Amino acid sequence: MSFSQLGIEPALCTTIAQHNIITPTEIQQRAIPPILQGQDVLAAAQTGTGKTAAFGLPIIQHLLHESADAARDVPRALVLVPTRELAQQVYDNLSDYAAGTQIKLAVLYGGTSLKPQTQVLAAGVDIVIATPGRLLDHLFQRHTSLREIRWLVLDEADRMLDMGFMPDIQRILKRLPEQRQTLFFSATFESRIKSLAYRMLNEPLEIQVSTANKTADTVTQMVYPVDKRRKRELLSYLIGSRNWQQALVFVKTRETTDALVKELKLDGIKAAAISGDKSQGARQKALDDFKSGKVRALVATDVAARGIDIDELPVVINYELPFKAEDYVHRIGRTGRAGHDGLAVSLMSRDEEPLLKAVETLLDSRLPQEWLVGFEPSVYEPEANDSRGGRNSRSAEKRKLKAKLKIHQNRGKNSRR
Repeated sequence: MSFSQLGIEPALCTTIAQHNIITPTEIQQRAIPPILQGQDVLAAAQTGTGKTAAFGLPIIQHLLHESADAARDVPRALVLVPTRELAQQVYDNLSDYAAGTQIKLAVLYGGTSLKPQTQVLAAGVDIVIATPGRLLDHLFQRHTSLREIRWLVLDEADRMLDMGFMPDIQRILKRLPEQRQTLFFSATFESRIKSLAYRMLNEPLEIQVSTANKTADTVTQMVYPVDKRRKRELLSYLIGSRNWQQALVFVKTRETTDALVKELKLDGIKAAAISGDKSQGARQKALDDFKSGKVRALVATDVAARGIDIDELPVVINYELPFKAEDYVHRIGRTGRAGHDGLAVSLMSRDEEPLLKAVETLLDSRLPQEWLVGFEPSVYEPEANDSRGGRNSRSAEKRKLKAKLKIHQNRGKNSRR
């Protein structure tokens, strides 16, 4: 199937072909025709499935059909996204699709000055891509209006709810005309997502091309049990000994990103951090250096990594397992894209075993584990705030771990025979 068979006009097909977009993905095949027909859509699709083209191409085509003298003092299409990185990525993609046309775009997000964005809006735009908070800043200061919005897109709606954007979204919805086409994209169809969607959409077509508990067949997964205090040492060893030139490393908190980068640099590994408390300029530089190969390890939080799109990323490392099992799927979905092979490595300390169980329950499968020689977990690894039951419980833990150690040692002997 081709994009022209889906209803995309020849000029747009030629433009996107210049960016190697030739064969439609599943979400594009199923979403483009109904969007062209003006139908509301509720779609479940993971990051990296081609969502931006699925909603972007029909909107651009509709705009091209409008008269050249149509009012352009206010935007006619609005795309809401949860993070600055995703906003920039969507803007870049839509700009590529609209190349050679008179369609104007603006991207609005925090961490940068309002003034340049205000000037772009004042010059007239057709499509606005924005994070909710920054869009409200412009609306409150009357830099733009949503009175002519005909197409509303919520991209990664589940993430916007996770990040507490629901009040901002409700404020924005009150400023939108009731007569509009709404396109709702989420990684999951969980109850809270559907509840929100059906308050916003009019008899939507439901499309589901992937599920929250599915990982790509092209991604090889491995878990390395290790003492917490030796995680950084193991991370540096893996990156160095396996010659990984590009590894995206996930941690739980912003504080950990900078601390880990410092340690990696001391080990001779070029690293950079990307987290929510950094300026947009610093985040973009870190990402650009990582993409260009100047940096081998990019350390990121889940929130900061939204919108990171790197072709053929070879390795994702869970330095810390996520609190939410669904985030594991989002993380490792950064590798193994477009048919390329990928590797997802998790460094697991003993206190993270329940988090691994949650991931395995979600995936409905056991993840392979391997003890690396020289980094085997201790028989008992004390925690800083360990208040568990005294000598008897510690003895029980020791017996269990000694049994595990014996099993692994026997496996090693058998494999060498």
